[in-house]
Amino acid sequence: MTSAFKTYAKDNGGRVSLLLLLFVVAIYELITAGFAPFAIICAIPLLVLIVIAIFNYRMSAFWALIVINYIVIWHSAPLPQGIPTSLYNEAIEIVLLTIAIIDIKEARFERCANIMLFSLIIWCGFCTLEVLNDTCGIGINVGAWYTTARSIAYQLMYAFLVFTLYISNPKILIKYLYVWGGLALFAAFWVWKQKYIGFTDAENIWLQGRGRSTHILYGGTLIRYFSIFSDAANFGIGIASTAVAFIIFGITSRIKKYKYFFLITGAVCAWAVFPSGTRTAIACLIAGFIIYIFLSKSFKIAIPITIAFTLFIFILAFTDIGNSNQSIRRMRSAFDRNDASANARTINQTAMKKYLAEAPWGIGMAVGYKNIPANNKYTFMATVPPDSEYVFIWIHTGIIGITIFLICTAIMIFGACWIVLFRLKSPSLRGIGAGFCCAMVSQQLGGYGNQVLMQFPNCLVFYGGLTIVYVLPYIENEWIEYENKQLAIQEEKKRLKLEKKRASRV
Repeated sequence: MTSAFKTYAKDNGGRVSLLLLLFVVAIYELITAGFAPFAIICAIPLLVLIVIAIFNYRMSAFWALIVINYIVIWHSAPLPQGIPTSLYNEAIEIVLLTIAIIDIKEARFERCANIMLFSLIIWCGFCTLEVLNDTCGIGINVGAWYTTARSIAYQLMYAFLVFTLYISNPKILIKYLYVWGGLALFAAFWVWKQKYIGFTDAENIWLQGRGRSTHILYGGTLIRYFSIFSDAANFGIGIASTAVAFIIFGITSRIKKYKYFFLITGAVCAWAVFPSGTRTAIACLIAGFIIYIFLSKSFKIAIPITIAFTLFIFILAFTDIGNSNQSIRRMRSAFDRNDASANARTINQTAMKKYLAEAPWGIGMAVGYKNIPANNKYTFMATVPPDSEYVFIWIHTGIIGITIFLICTAIMIFGACWIVLFRLKSPSLRGIGAGFCCAMVSQQLGGYGNQVLMQFPNCLVFYGGLTIVYVLPYIENEWIEYENKQLAIQEEKKRLKLEKKRASRV
């Protein structure tokens, strides 16, 4: 027996010894510490195999990131319980970046050198310094600080780097648009399913618990549906921005199969806005298309869009058309200046200004309702609902932080718009760039009205989309060649179909 083991160990290097050591440690932990440490140690070989698989199939890991990012906050998501939501994304992103560094000859790090990276470095640098912010006098908590910093800063950098390095050619870009569109269509289908068939048990538990006060309105006669997102506001604004992007993709695409898919996806997503009952989403739709009027550089596109949305706004703001539908009535209230919800937010923000006048750096990123004493001066700031991503950043980083964030965001969006207007020559590629820019503006407006900008899946989707705009100039020549081939195939199919039709008449 010993001889056989020695022979096997000699042939397989140190792997057998390592596995034997892990087995001994696992048994020791089971006896002394319990099942949890034992299970973790037993999972190490599996994790190693997963990492090796990711190294060999890196694009599969990228697509896994896109899919997991979209479903990780779904109340019925088939994911293991007890794992922090952000860990899925962060782990895959770090592995993808590690692979890129190891395989540095194949990676295109030179594409990262742009104004978006510069802006993100400034914002992430500021958020790193915020670890020293102890305005509330409760001490420095690095763990709590990182949780917030990761949410509002570092995940933006991860998204930028991953999308820059892995969206490297036209085929991957088109595949990404199809994957994103497919996920959006599934989200729209799921909101239809919730509305007309019903909720799953997990969704119903959340709705009747935490979501009851904000999602069951008017005495239970109106339900705000949330699909596979965390809540209705997150879904409504995210799907509205997605609708903006795909409608623009469809308008500008020259390849019919892409055009039809994009336009259908955009139209379905625009419909899905209404079951969410999210009033800010209407403003997001309008803002996205208004920006496109300027980016299109075409009166043929600008005039119909202007007429359509002017008519849309007029119908909602000044008529009673569709008032029999509760979802439309809910959306129409967005134009009511006396809306109680909006007034409550104004009152809260007025109180916040008084507190933050003495805290220009904010109350700190490590401060929350769970760790601030009841008698602390800033307890109100830590416990009041921010109701907006901008307000959340303002509370935790102060007037200095929100100013830096807004400037960096404006620079990133302006830089992307500049690329669309002046650097891209291909009309269809400009359309893709414009779609991402308009979706980001739409999403930023949503972040002003609701706390959705940094939520899953929106952050990766829209900051990743803006990143793609900065990649487009590098792949434009490949895109033109790829598009011409697809157009040639399209024309050949059209010719063969016409010939077949003519032959059938003879």
